[in-house]
Amino acid sequence: MTLRLYDTSARQIRDFTPLTAGCVSIYLCGATVQAAPHIGHIRSGLNFDIMRRWFEYRGYEVTFIRNVTDIDDKIIAKSAEQRRPWWSIGYENERAFNDGYAALGCLPPTYEPRATGHVTEMVEMMRGLIERGHAYESEGNVYFDVKSYPGYLSLSRQDLDNIRQPESTGETGKRDARDFAMWKTAKPGEPSWETPWGRGRPGWHLECSAMAHKYLGEAFDIHGGGLDLIFPHHENEIAQAKAFGDDFAKYWVHNAWVTMSGEKMSKSLGNSVLVSEMVKQWRPIVLRYYLGTPHYRSMIEYSEEALREAESAFARIEGFYQRVVEKAGKAVEPAAEVPPAFAEAMDDDLGVPQALAIVHTTVRQGNSALAADDKEAAVARLSEVRAMLGVLGLDPLDPHWAGEADRGEDLHGAVDTLVRLVLEQRESARARKDWATADAIRDQLQQSGLVIEDSPTGPRWTLGPR
Repeated sequence: MTLRLYDTSARQIRDFTPLTAGCVSIYLCGATVQAAPHIGHIRSGLNFDIMRRWFEYRGYEVTFIRNVTDIDDKIIAKSAEQRRPWWSIGYENERAFNDGYAALGCLPPTYEPRATGHVTEMVEMMRGLIERGHAYESEGNVYFDVKSYPGYLSLSRQDLDNIRQPESTGETGKRDARDFAMWKTAKPGEPSWETPWGRGRPGWHLECSAMAHKYLGEAFDIHGGGLDLIFPHHENEIAQAKAFGDDFAKYWVHNAWVTMSGEKMSKSLGNSVLVSEMVKQWRPIVLRYYLGTPHYRSMIEYSEEALREAESAFARIEGFYQRVVEKAGKAVEPAAEVPPAFAEAMDDDLGVPQALAIVHTTVRQGNSALAADDKEAAVARLSEVRAMLGVLGLDPLDPHWAGEADRGEDLHGAVDTLVRLVLEQRESARARKDWATADAIRDQLQQSGLVIEDSPTGPRWTLGPR
């Protein structure tokens, strides 16, 4: 089956045909680093991490660019509010984002350019747009003339007469209120760079057009980001890049939001759940399962109940891993290929929910094989499950997740000693056929959050769902 993706610009799922055979180029709008990331921010990184992994599994060489917006109105406002240098705020939060991506198992991008490192490229693009009649300087600002580009609003499909550009203070001298700022004249106390039109700083939209051009050239395969970026950000990126002479992105892919009470999770609404806090409460691999397994175009309504369900579902997978490894007495390597039904689901617009259903079906088949004492079949099923979860970045035996076990090793050992003392009492009760006492001990352990399983090698305990 040909890999297919939903293209926002076409409003339909399209067959994916790369510009260069065997290669895929992806530009993802990354973090604006005015504050630490919440799980809504990291969801976007996760969705495109899964996309990248699937392309790589399919044999493509992937160039993945995820930028950092380290200068904009919000960062400058935070600088004034906190009385700290803008670059200090940006760098601190850039590290927080990278920590969040890494904690949830996202592969590092091929390149991660910062906006402030590409002012030269922005000046070059503005100069070219002014020469071509698509931009103009006014009072130290440089604006894009939206009426000069006939394809404007082709992505969002809005009516030009009805749009309004978000503005910040100081955007004076526009010929048309619908024109947008590419460069903003310097204000006292704000960061600025020298240009042919005076000192100033870049506009948000210009940053991405210039960085995509530098790292991916005049044309690339996929431009990604959240739904909220379609207008004005992505619309304005397209206008700048194409008016400059680039073909720009061939496919536009947008992920949906994480919501709370039906509203998009955002810092401004005060309803964000910081990644740094979430990883203290939940295992990072469980957070990845929770955020990465819904379809990328589906909204996720945040709730602790949904997280507990994800934790329980993933625990069933981990329990299967443990039982098979015990039965096999050795490590089980991932299969060379994923099952055809899994591949078919992933090829169909990254159908992760359908692909995950294949994972759980395979786990059930493996558990049935264990019950039938069919070691060979159980090992084969685990091998398939490892291959599938590897593509999703969720294989518990991947070295990335080894640290999760290490972090709790000391505590686990102490708990294990205590639980085994209790289990010995239960075994003694069972030996003397005191079933009531044995069952009471088991029930008390379960009420404490432990699941007790009787295995051929003796009783085994695991943490149950919260």
